Amino acid sequence: MAYSAGFTPHPRVSYANAAPTGTGSEAEYLEIGLAASRDPERLRALLDESLPTGLDIVDAVEARTPHLTERLQASVWDLRLDQVAPETAARAAETFMARSTVEVERLTKNGVRTFDARAAVVRLGLAEQRADEPTERPCAILRLVVRHLTPAVRPDDVLSGLRAVAELAPPVPAAVTRLAQGPLDEESGTVTDPLAPDREAAPPATAATVSVGSATATTQAEEGTA
Repeated sequence: MAYSAGFTPHPRVSYANAAPTGTGSEAEYLEIGLAASRDPERLRALLDESLPTGLDIVDAVEARTPHLTERLQASVWDLRLDQVAPETAARAAETFMARSTVEVERLTKNGVRTFDARAAVVRLGLAEQRADEPTERPCAILRLVVRHLTPAVRPDDVLSGLRAVAELAPPVPAAVTRLAQGPLDEESGTVTDPLAPDREAAPPATAATVSVGSATATTQAEEGTA
């Protein structure tokens, strides 16, 4: 691993757009500076072995294009609402999306702040329920696609908006999981792979070589609740 220069060197690790505390995630990204070139798959395996169960490194590529952070334009979230009927959640989502603005409040270190939670939301609707999901109690899963804007609109802000405009108040806290983050396709409203440009820029496979110098590996992590 490469370190910064100066009197107090630090590992060259950049962790962009971390999931909010209390949420789960299957799509976290970090960049690691290396002192020498390494095989990305070997690096992925070594990192994965060193981490605790539930925190998995699922992919690694050599960074061949700049600005990974700028490619993280939007996120896809699942909002699991236990004890809420799917029809009720679907109507609430339709009401939310029909509004031009949905103002919510958030407590910050500088006091209560009011902002629009609607502008960042690209899509919000009922997700398909898996066939093997238990059905003894009502359970709705909303699929949310949200742009990364400033101020950031988090899933709990959208839940606050649903409560404000549609009186959707689940009896138990929502289980929130990020499924993906990356470039936003404005036409389809889908989020694409942020590592694709690095894969496409890689040269064709040749005989293995090792080059000494600096290198950067970009890894994708899949984690449980933060």
